[in-house]
Amino acid sequence: MMNRQKCLQFLHSQLKDEIVVATYSSASEWVEISNRALDYYSFGAMGLASSHALGLALAHPNRRVVVLDGDGSLLMNLGTLVTIAAARPKNLTHFVWHNGSYEANGGHPLPNPQTDFCTMARGAGLTNVQRVENFDTFQQQLGILLTSEGPVFAEMMIEQGPLGPRSYDEMYLQERRDKFRAALKG
Repeated sequence: MMNRQKCLQFLHSQLKDEIVVATYSSASEWVEISNRALDYYSFGAMGLASSHALGLALAHPNRRVVVLDGDGSLLMNLGTLVTIAAARPKNLTHFVWHNGSYEANGGHPLPNPQTDFCTMARGAGLTNVQRVENFDTFQQQLGILLTSEGPVFAEMMIEQGPLGPRSYDEMYLQERRDKFRAALKG
């Protein structure tokens, strides 16, 4: 099992000009780590980070789009896997942080915490699918996950992160949204 924040810090250190779409718990940690103009926060619409990322990947085919999704969030919109598989964006990397809980809502367990998201992704038609279970493997594989022809799907086996009240104000700043729009145009 990995620590999501440690993984996100390493991911941040390896990024260049990728768009990063983050949601819920991943977003709470990402906003503390990153202040990139190309960070997009999908919040308040549980399960839609991958759909937002798909739209961005299709609209910007020359730029890698990285999704920081949660297992609970993906369960809210499993149909997105079928849509991503059909659209086949070559520039999409989908990380699903699997800790077996709806962490952002207090850590309530998923109906089946042992759900195999890799099997679901393959069943939906995705072919570049892998499970990452330890940080050393993540460090070794990250470059491949960020540059392989997509869509790339990675189920990240992590420990429970911090629970409790979260502030989302920082994600909703108008300045952040303006910087994102400008970065996409530039």
